[in-house]
Amino acid sequence: MFNLLMRSADWNTYKAEMPLERMFEYTEKHLAAYFTTDGKPNFDWLIQYPCLFMDEGIRDEVAYVGRVTRHRISGKEVEIEYQIDREVPVLRNDFIYEHRRHFDMTADWEFSRNHWAVKEVDLYQVLFHIMRLPVRQRPEVFKIEERETVDPNLVSAMMPFAPAFNGVYAAIEAAAAQIGMTCHRADNVWEHHAIIQDIVQLIDFARIVVVDCTNRNPNVFYEAGIAHTLGREVILITQSKDDIPFDLQHIRHISYLNNGEGLADLKDKLLRRMKTVTGR
Repeated sequence: MFNLLMRSADWNTYKAEMPLERMFEYTEKHLAAYFTTDGKPNFDWLIQYPCLFMDEGIRDEVAYVGRVTRHRISGKEVEIEYQIDREVPVLRNDFIYEHRRHFDMTADWEFSRNHWAVKEVDLYQVLFHIMRLPVRQRPEVFKIEERETVDPNLVSAMMPFAPAFNGVYAAIEAAAAQIGMTCHRADNVWEHHAIIQDIVQLIDFARIVVVDCTNRNPNVFYEAGIAHTLGREVILITQSKDDIPFDLQHIRHISYLNNGEGLADLKDKLLRRMKTVTGR
């Protein structure tokens, strides 16, 4: 499924509004019912799916693929913040109109009215078939999804699995929670037989990856390499700057002390950085 947001405005501001009365126009009834809770649109569910951001028209108007990252009801409107997927080429409305059946956009006037619709269509699959978008080369040691899918609310922590780091993990969790994000690390996720697959999936799906270089743990360094290779936003933390690998020393890091005051300071610094990265 995907969200279709049609409005006559500039999508390069990364903020927008939509009248609540325009929600679920040009949407199948069963989909509108599924995404409605207590008579109101369930935006927490809706933003789990990708979006097609379009201007009105059927000519050379520009459209983008991306995701809504935040939402807030304000009076009779929903205010949103969003990100554009720069891996997907910019689209034009005449191209979408030509292939409108693939996007389930065949209704009259759908290209000329502000609205938020939900389409029971795999957006990336449609684009792949129509545009022949390139796919990522698959590694052999572990598996990654053919299409990149990032959870805008996920923070992954890569760090040693030891009791001495429980307070550090709690600080990362607290910073993430303060801006509405969830933090996980591989030892509290078990979805695959091989732990490396759980680790890679956590990294691949994450909006932010926090890497603790303390004690120069080789597994953590390996995970940091994966995160950088996949293009994730990486925040390095350490109890000693000497533990930062030579080839990462040009990247800014957060130093901390593993005590009550030090962990509180770590949480505050992580929170500031996470806010900067996400724009929250």
